Amino acid sequence: MIVLEVRVKRKQGRFTVEAAFGGEETGVTALFGRSGAGKTSVINMVAGLARPDEGRVAVNGRLLFDSRQGVNLPPEKRGIGYVFQDGRLFPHLDVASNLAYGMRLTPPDRRYLDFERVVELLGIGHLLQRRPALLSGGEKQRVAIGRALLTSPSLLLMDEPLASLDGERKAEVLPFVHRLSRELSVPILYVSHSLDEILNLADFLVVLEGGRVVDEGSLEEVTSRLDPQAFPGIAGDGAVIPTVVAGHDEAGGLTHLSFPGGVLRAPRMDLPPGREVRVRIRARNVALALVPPKRTSIRNIFPCTVESVAEAPGGLVDARVDIGCPLTARITRHAARDLGIRPGRRMYALVKSIAVSRGDAGGNGRD
Repeated sequence: MIVLEVRVKRKQGRFTVEAAFGGEETGVTALFGRSGAGKTSVINMVAGLARPDEGRVAVNGRLLFDSRQGVNLPPEKRGIGYVFQDGRLFPHLDVASNLAYGMRLTPPDRRYLDFERVVELLGIGHLLQRRPALLSGGEKQRVAIGRALLTSPSLLLMDEPLASLDGERKAEVLPFVHRLSRELSVPILYVSHSLDEILNLADFLVVLEGGRVVDEGSLEEVTSRLDPQAFPGIAGDGAVIPTVVAGHDEAGGLTHLSFPGGVLRAPRMDLPPGREVRVRIRARNVALALVPPKRTSIRNIFPCTVESVAEAPGGLVDARVDIGCPLTARITRHAARDLGIRPGRRMYALVKSIAVSRGDAGGNGRD
């Protein structure tokens, strides 16, 4: 069954939003784009807060909007939870009452999440008697997420819910959003222009530019093929690789991460074996060689095949290689000519262990 189907078009003055995307799996679908790309307009149409001029919106096979059939359910009938940037808690109610308000919006026979489960999941049990004025920014957003969840939604919309938070508060909230996507069967449509948030959370990525979808697919696929000049914050900046913790080298201070191309050695991570972790390798931290070097400090050396070679900003060259998954090396033109780098060439990709940075919700998203 298709979990999410969105095909909407709406003219807003001189700006037209015309977006179509969908997915057959639960998880986090991120809408990414610069300010003014149309991200909030899209989710407002999904929520029923703005009416498309034409199109179709369905969640889990349930039709919410269809211009041809004349279907346009009001927001309160769509079964969608919405988390805004500012939380929008009721200041005169304590946390427990704010949460219960969400439950009251849903008939008992349609509730699939209970109060205690959501409170435990978000770690807000100690806040239940407090008023919003006594909460930190991160605590307010966790309560706002809980209120939306307790409506037992078929889809959770999150419109840049961390945009107003500082780095410390973001680090507080991100793990809880990550848990939602892993422990509940609620699909999430997450709007952000933050690369760190997307690396932390997204399973699928939809990129908007000028009100239109320019690419969609898995996070790893999309980030590897976007034009780096058009999207300098997310594209052409390396690779995102899903891995699994295979074990630790305590003496060497390393963690071994298995992936389709073998084992990556990264700085020690406090994670148990079997834990899934997403890592990021920047293009500038990848070198290429015709033969595997001997007696080197570089711990990650993988045989690879060059897939493509393209011009990069600053007169450099991006060589995309396959090491069992896509990887990009940013090198000088001189190096590319000297090594005869061209599609189909067999080479070796070299990555320093310290250049492997975590991109999962437990990390900080930085190199």
